[in-house]
Amino acid sequence: MAALTGKAALVTGASRGIGRGIAERLAADGALVAVHYGRDEGAAKETVAAIEATGGQAFAVRAELGVPGDADTLVDAVAAGLRERTGTDRLDILVNNAALDKGAGDETPEAFDRLFAVNVRAPYFLIRRALPLMGEGGRIINIGSGVTRISVPGELAYSMSKAALATLGRNLANAVGSRGITINTVEPGTVHTDRTAWLFGHPQAEQMVTGSQAIERVGAPADIAGVVAFLASPDSGFVTANTIDASGGTYLGPKNLG
Repeated sequence: MAALTGKAALVTGASRGIGRGIAERLAADGALVAVHYGRDEGAAKETVAAIEATGGQAFAVRAELGVPGDADTLVDAVAAGLRERTGTDRLDILVNNAALDKGAGDETPEAFDRLFAVNVRAPYFLIRRALPLMGEGGRIINIGSGVTRISVPGELAYSMSKAALATLGRNLANAVGSRGITINTVEPGTVHTDRTAWLFGHPQAEQMVTGSQAIERVGAPADIAGVVAFLASPDSGFVTANTIDASGGTYLGPKNLG
């Protein structure tokens, strides 16, 4: 039996990239997955179709994040979808993956507020709205970023927003642990997604990135999905309040080649 059979999961930003990889992995492990998307309905439907083609269960749900009422809109839609398919609105796994990684580069107040609305405010209130639907053994997993410990030019506001998720996880874990609910943060490094596609047309840049890692390759969405799948599983029931680096060991210092 798959580890997540009978479980229901919501993955935000699941129409592509890391989010899609996570949705596909959780479904492969037996979960019914709500595939959230903001605007690209076609990509979300492709994710659902890919999951169903391999025997999994999923449905797409749309909600724009970073706007008033976003958490209510999304959680209400997911609850309705779950009741339709399972007869209950119980949600076992919440993965906060959706995020803006551009838009604050010019440091305008409007762009800064928009980035934090999507990357910080939305996960915060999604968790608050989802907690009443979770029972013993619930899992909350936030997708952070390796830039919280690595200085990257032009990523200051983004780094700040991702650091907030790690703080959220540590504090909230202490509040919900008595219910058997865990919360952890996964921090990917460079992963092959639309955002990093430019890298693969520049071999020197790719070598510079991978050469700084203990594991000298660019990550794949499946690498991050595997970590999330463990944190979503029963095996992780005593693991909470952690920030897990999933960057292939980036910038660990000089390598001993002797």
